[in-house]
Amino acid sequence: MRQRPPRAGGITRSGDHSCAAEATLLVAGVDEAGRGPLAGPVVVAAVVFDPARPRVNGLDDSKQLCASRRETLYARIVERALAWHVVTITAAEIDRLNIYQATMLGMRQAVEGVAHAAGCARIDGNALPQGLPCPAEAWVGGDARDRSIMAASILAKVTRDRALQALHARYPQYGFDAHKGYGTPAHLHALRAHGPCPEHRRSFAPVRAAEARDLFADLGVPAA
Repeated sequence: MRQRPPRAGGITRSGDHSCAAEATLLVAGVDEAGRGPLAGPVVVAAVVFDPARPRVNGLDDSKQLCASRRETLYARIVERALAWHVVTITAAEIDRLNIYQATMLGMRQAVEGVAHAAGCARIDGNALPQGLPCPAEAWVGGDARDRSIMAASILAKVTRDRALQALHARYPQYGFDAHKGYGTPAHLHALRAHGPCPEHRRSFAPVRAAEARDLFADLGVPAA
């Protein structure tokens, strides 16, 4: 893969042509949610807007929006986007691949899901997955600068939050509805008290530590 050093604005390009060089092509914005949590999936979304279709107003980085606003925008994006695709990579896949490779896999699959409508991809971050079906750019801070990336961040965040609400219904002792799997004090306390559930990422150090404590307890050995 040919890459150039990031220019001002933190852009890395891949492929024979950049998105900027192909101004007539429709762009797929790509973003993820859930790289850092200790439990649940990482979710990646891609969104393609057609300038001829009605504009979705109020887009922003999903982290800057409240949950109700994200839900409202989710419905508008799905209705008005020319194409969109959401990929969920499970905790088990994250443990098998590692979180970086799992995210790259999700990004590639998300772009593949909208490749019929987009001529290039614009991905939030500083790295590009291999094997993309079209030219691509990595934009550092893209979720605050590009409307299609903002829309992708909202679809990814809402999808992941819904998944964690469903996990809370199955494992209420962990409080997934509140912290969404992130390593908050409350979550770490629940891990120490209950050990990990099947949806925890065992490749993450706090979960490994909790699992080891459970093993020591089962063997009757005090944990260090």
